[in-house]
Parts: sequence; C-alpha cells; structure tokens
Amino acid sequence: MPTRFKHVYIEAAGYHLPGPPVGNDAMDAYIAPINRISGRIKARILAENGIRTRHYAIDADGNTVLSHARLAANAVADCLQRAQATIADVSLLAAGSSGGDALMPGFASMIQGELGAPPMATLSSQGVCAAGVTALAHAAQGIELGAHRQALVVAAEMPSRMFKHSRFAPRGYDSDFDAHFLRWMLSDGAGAMLLTDSPSGRNGLRLKLNWVHQQSFAGDYPVCMQLGLSEDRSTSFLDYPSSSEAEAAGALSLRQDIRLLPHLFDVSIHEYVKLVEAGWVTSAGVDHFLCHYSSEKFIPVVEDLLDKAGLTIPKERWYSNLATRGNTGAASIFVMLAEFLDTHAVQPGEKILCFIPESGRISAAYMLLEVEDATAPLATATRGAVAVPASCDTVPGTITAPHDPASAPEPLQPLLTALAGIWHDYRSKVWRSPVIHKLVAGRFGLADYRSWIAQWVPQVREGSLWMREAVASLTGPFAELGALIEMHAGDEQNDFMILYQDYRAAGGSAPLDTLRRNPGGEALNAYLHALAATENPLGLLGAIYVIEGTGQRIVPALLPLLRKQVDLPASAFRFLEYHGANDEHHLARWLAAVEITLDISPAAADAILATAKRTAQLYLMQFEHIIAH
Repeated sequence: MPTRFKHVYIEAAGYHLPGPPVGNDAMDAYIAPINRISGRIKARILAENGIRTRHYAIDADGNTVLSHARLAANAVADCLQRAQATIADVSLLAAGSSGGDALMPGFASMIQGELGAPPMATLSSQGVCAAGVTALAHAAQGIELGAHRQALVVAAEMPSRMFKHSRFAPRGYDSDFDAHFLRWMLSDGAGAMLLTDSPSGRNGLRLKLNWVHQQSFAGDYPVCMQLGLSEDRSTSFLDYPSSSEAEAAGALSLRQDIRLLPHLFDVSIHEYVKLVEAGWVTSAGVDHFLCHYSSEKFIPVVEDLLDKAGLTIPKERWYSNLATRGNTGAASIFVMLAEFLDTHAVQPGEKILCFIPESGRISAAYMLLEVEDATAPLATATRGAVAVPASCDTVPGTITAPHDPASAPEPLQPLLTALAGIWHDYRSKVWRSPVIHKLVAGRFGLADYRSWIAQWVPQVREGSLWMREAVASLTGPFAELGALIEMHAGDEQNDFMILYQDYRAAGGSAPLDTLRRNPGGEALNAYLHALAATENPLGLLGAIYVIEGTGQRIVPALLPLLRKQVDLPASAFRFLEYHGANDEHHLARWLAAVEITLDISPAAADAILATAKRTAQLYLMQFEHIIAH
C-alpha cells in the first residue's frame, strides 16, 4: 500500500532542457540514419509517438556539450532559484536516473560534486522511468520522520550519447529493431523538486505530497528495457573478453522489447484499480492527471483500460508535454510537473495524480499531490505516524510509541526516548509476523482466530501472577511501588477469563486448563517469572511498557481487520476491544510508577531498557509462532 505523508510539501519544482528544441526534420544531424531501414523506422515511430521537438546535450557532431551531472545540477539550480533557497539549506540530495556519466560512484555524489555542495546525505536511485519517484519517496520519508527539514530530489537522463551515429554505425545492418526503436523515442533533460516540512506559501498556495506508491512486478515478467545485456538477455557486457567485443555484439545498445509493453499498462491500471478500491484515490477526485507515457499511441490504451474498470478520468483533465519536451525517462514526470505548475493556475483543494509506468522489468508508480490554501494550519500529527485513509481497512505501517517523550516530565524524557526506539523496532517486526501478514492480506479465517486465542489465554492468565511475585520481591524504598503494581495486577486478574469466553464464542471447546502457550509464549512467561523472583525487579516496568503498549497501540489496529474477516458476533472480540480502550489508563499508571522509581534510583533506567528490549524479542517470538510455519 502507499506511503502517506502528513508533513511533506513541494516548495518548488524546476527543470533544465539542454540546447535548443530539435525538430523531427533536424534529428538526423544528431542521430543520423545508419542503414536503409532507418528512415522507415524513424517515420513509423515518430508518427506514433507524437513527439515534435526534443532536446539533446550533444551537438550535431556528437560531441558532449554538458555532462549528465551538469545537466542535473542545472535543474537543481533552477529549482533552488524558484524556491529562493540555497544548497546550504538542504541536508539530503536524492537522485534518480538510469545511470550517470560514470558507472561509479553514485550519481547523487557526482551531482553534489558538480554543485560544490556542502556535506550532506545522498541517495542514488538507479532504474528507468520510476527511478526519480523512488528517490522522491526516500527523501519524503526522511522529512516525514524528522531526519531532514529540506531535501532536494533530482531526476535526469542523457541517452543521446548512446544514440549518436558513431556508436551505431559500426554495427550497421546488424542493429535490431529493439535497439533502433529507442533512438527515436528518448531525449535528454532533468527535473528537480525541493521538498520541505515548512512551505513558504509565497503565492498563497501550498503543494502537499499526500502519498507515493510504487510497485515492481519484476518477479512476474522478463526484462523489457535494458542496457548491458546481449540481444537475447543471456550475457552481461562484463562477460565479454573486452569492452570493444561487448560493443560489437550489441550488449551496450539500449533496447526495449515492445512486445511486452501492453503488459506494462495492463498491470499498471490494475494497480490503480487497487488504489481506488482501497480508498486512496477516486477518479472523480482527480482534478489533474499527469500521465507519463512514451508515445501518444498508448493514450487510447490507458483510456480503454480505465473505461473498462469504470474509472475514467476525463481527457480534459490529462496533461502531458511529451510532444514538445520528448520522453526524458525518469526526469519526465519532474519536468512535466514543473511545466504544469508554470502554465496552470491551480486552486486550493485540487488534487494532482501522477502516473509513471516503467518498462525496465515492469513496474508502476503513483503520486497524489494536493493544493492547499497557505493560510490553513499545517498538520501537527506526531512524526512517524504514517496513517491510512479512513476507508482503507489496512494495518497502519507505523504506530506511535505508547508514550510521547516530549509530553512526559523532563526527567523521564531520555528513558522514554530510548524506549520509543525499542518500541518502533518491535512494532515494525510485529507487522511482518506471519499472523499479521495473513490478517493484512485478507486471508485470516475463523480457525486462525480461534488458534490465536487458544495460545494467548494461558499467557494472559500468568500476567497477574508474575506481577504479584514482583510486588513480593520489592524491598526498602521501592516497596511503595507495590500498591501501584498490585492495583494493576488486580485489573488484570480476570482478563484471561474474558479472553477464554471470546475463545468459546469463537467455537473453541477445549477446557481452560488444557490450553497451552506457544514456544514464544512459554519463553516470555518463564523470563517474566524468573525476573519477578529477583530482589527489586525494577526492569519489569520495561516489560509492562511493551505488553501494555501492544494492547494500546497494536490491538486497536487489528480489531477492524478481524471483524471484517472473521464472521463472529461482538461477544467474540471483547478482550481486544477492552484492552484497546483501557490500556491507555494502565500506561498512565505505569508512567507514575516509572517516575517514582527514577526518583529513588536513576540507574534503574538501564534495567527498564534492558527488560523492555528482551520482552519485545520474546513477545515477537510469541507472534511468530501463532501460525505454524
């Protein structure tokens, strides 16, 4: 599912297209025909793709006018000028492309060097048309999580050097159609976006990045577009005795298997249908549709597939600059968005859907942008709380920690910050456990739910027992914690009976005393009892943090999914509903206990952290064993 963003805005979008526009009649001066069929291929391809002009970073003699890194740097400079910002304001540079001037180092590092930029984080995303979106998603996640305040994303392509006459002429008649085809399709260009969490809203508007979704189907399809493999895709250019032999064999020719292209659009539209069905977007809610396609030939293909799915986006809402800017690969959607914003007066509330299919090995990317009134308040949700639409029954990808360190008393903040780190690692792994994976995938059944509860009942049954053991082990000034823990144990004492009744309501028939914990539950139970028997087991406060946090933060997200997939009355979910509603009060009591403990012994923080970490590991093991491998 997509990654939703609450704090990411596009402050500015810029681009650079090298040299003057090159018309169809002037193309031969840059990528001259190489054999008798070249003219026929050119006429056919240009008639279909609808491109009238494009740009090249080489001159008519095939000489490079500016490097790929400089092309990208020029787009960055244009973007920064529009934003009235400098490179010193940026802490991350993410670049997407099919490849830079050199095989290594990374393209982002080369751009940083070209810019003479100060030290910063970089990311180089190599791919084809969707490589820029991958870079953008990385940068947006950095901003959303608070790691960066401003980030630059640049996408650039410079295929002209591969298409010039001197590189094709030696092979002459041996050049196959797949290699010829792209010479008349691709051109040079670069686009850049400045992402920020603090948009200036200079023109009275803000452009918010709502979500990004990218899905690869490389496991389903063979290679469609490639550079570096032989014509039959069986041999790498590195496996030839020399580079000249790889060149002569055509392994360094950029190719596209056009027979696979129909699959690309079919898969992409099906992915769009899924987004609509999950509530991420509606066709009626799309005010502007920026669709990256390599040829106007594919417009009716996309239209037809949308029509068949009942998700038509009216043609007047489509925007493309393919005819005048050409197909610049990964840079296309960046250049397109920048030019769209230059030429359209968008209004608050309007939504812009960007669609980027990639033929490399079949993948699809989508972005949804929303225009906001700059006078409206910015979102203030907790960083890292990546939400999903209310209409989408999917487990959130990120759940905030049980306690926000910033809202706690100052002496507790370092401990809570460290606990939050343990929590987020634990939470992430829980979402990937087999039981929740099956639940999220919509394949969870009654037998799964019944088995889960059967393993859980004896684990919950032990909760009040190890807490009371811990109370008995408290001595000296820590004895005053006993009342708080005893109160908590009293609340938990009969919880297992609620869960057992849920088990019976789900059709379970095994007697209470015959139910058994799974291996993870056994390990967790043994650990907690052993620790409770030691003198002043203050670390158990870390265990309660994880256990109660699971009830407060994870359980509420699971309950809607369970209700949807398991056809049972409300009486079969009472335990989950109770804990989702009440564990917040339990955690407030926990916070008071922690405050008392650290006031007596600040060194107890280490024991609390260590126990929280081990409890998270063992609780995760319990999740891992719910469904047999």
